[in-house]
Amino acid sequence: MAVDFEPLGSVQGARAAFVPRIPGVDVATDRETALARLAPAHRGILADRGFDPELLATAEQVHGNGIAVVTTPGFHAEVDALVTAEPGLVLGIYVADCAAVYIADRRGRAVGLVHSGRAGTALDITGKVIGVMQENFGADPADLTVHLSPCIRPPLYETDFAAAIAAQARARGVREVLDDGICTGRHVDRYYSYRVERGRTGRMLAALTLSR
Repeated sequence: MAVDFEPLGSVQGARAAFVPRIPGVDVATDRETALARLAPAHRGILADRGFDPELLATAEQVHGNGIAVVTTPGFHAEVDALVTAEPGLVLGIYVADCAAVYIADRRGRAVGLVHSGRAGTALDITGKVIGVMQENFGADPADLTVHLSPCIRPPLYETDFAAAIAAQARARGVREVLDDGICTGRHVDRYYSYRVERGRTGRMLAALTLSR
């Protein structure tokens, strides 16, 4: 199985990226230190891929179901999902076994990016984001594409939250749900895995923007 992941493919109206493990960066430490060490590389990769790092919006990621509708870059506390209709604003989520869930409206009305592991999935955060996109921006779930990032999966993890996320999206009326089936824990040469590396590891960066 190939382990390269390209989110959303050729979906119109959005641009997406997923930054995997970065060789040569010591991340065998706590989350905040690892993120600080990875930040220069993350910013450089975003810029190389046509995203403006100065327009990056991030979430605190508290394993809940809080959602922020964002119009400006910066840090957004107490939320695990970001939604925007601002072209060029870059949504960013960090993961290392949890899934980053990309949600793009093929008609270009809005995009959403979700951090969903076992806890967030149990709270149906992906389904709630789809509802926010529908209510705030008139996005028809039938026009959405949902794509799950690499994440940990059985037998290396107790629950198949990836399958639950896909089911939640379909229950909201999404017809196109993509999941490459990549397990982070089986490919630690390519991806960070909190479970396999026992908490001392880095974070992948998921990025999503509404095309200008």
